[in-house]
Amino acid sequence: MVTSRDVARLAGVSQPTVSRALTDHPRVSEATKRKVREAARALGYSTNAIGRALSVGRSNRIGLVVADLENQFYANMIAPLHDELERLGHELVLITESAASAPLPERVAAHGLAGVVLSTTTVDSVQPARLRDRGVPFVYLNRVAPGVRADAVTVDPETGVREIVAEAVRLGHTRIGAIFGPRNTSTGELREQVVREVLDEHGLGLAQRDVLHGPFDFDTGRDGFRTLRERAGGPTLVLCGNDVVALGVLNAAAESGVPVPEHTSVVGFDDLPTSRWALVRLSTIAYDLDEVARESARLVVARLREPDAETAHIVYPTHYVARSTVSAPRT
Repeated sequence: MVTSRDVARLAGVSQPTVSRALTDHPRVSEATKRKVREAARALGYSTNAIGRALSVGRSNRIGLVVADLENQFYANMIAPLHDELERLGHELVLITESAASAPLPERVAAHGLAGVVLSTTTVDSVQPARLRDRGVPFVYLNRVAPGVRADAVTVDPETGVREIVAEAVRLGHTRIGAIFGPRNTSTGELREQVVREVLDEHGLGLAQRDVLHGPFDFDTGRDGFRTLRERAGGPTLVLCGNDVVALGVLNAAAESGVPVPEHTSVVGFDDLPTSRWALVRLSTIAYDLDEVARESARLVVARLREPDAETAHIVYPTHYVARSTVSAPRT
């Protein structure tokens, strides 16, 4: 059986260098990496995914990069993305991203991935540039990084926002607040921009006291609701950056004994399966989340098959779904 020691002997390097070279460590020179990979290929070194990919010259593994496995949004993307990749003859590998993780290009190499779906990219992230520079095909999912052009699947919030704002005006809401997502994500920026523009058109600008920002998670909604309540009672309708934030708001309202929607109306964004539960019935801005995930799978596979094709940016529309968390404000 061929070992990394055999590869090291043939390449004329140390055994630890073999490991670092095959995981694309930045401190190993490109010349050394090339020498080690050629030695591994010549010997048929295949004790892991890297070896198998080197020995056959290709890989069918696609990585999905997520930040928080507890977040329902990411959990609901996995199944449709997995199923579509499987239909196309590829395998999904889940990669969690955190400050303690090794650099993404190293992890991509360690897993022997052919391509990557980025779902957690911030506007200032260096990961897209690093992947591009290493020649790793990738697709943005529900996010983009303006500095690096690549295939992308995103959502246009405008129609859904216009529908809920029109409904809020019809019901008589005049103090509308928002718990937006993080400012360093394209998704958070766009949703906030559209909400502000549409409210301004109706003469309903957002007061600073009624606006908060935070991660797209449950704690942001829970803590945000409590903060808004402390500010002169809070708005009569709260627009949330996504459904997970809205669920945090609903939970905090229940804990505080604040009736929804009689006292405070709540609107989410994404239309996650949980939002449709009879116990929740969250009014939200919806789009086809499953199809968005499947489209990202199709784009990354297409990029693997045609590396030089023009980049594609697929945008899905939204619409407002009225359920049980929005009503006229209490007089």
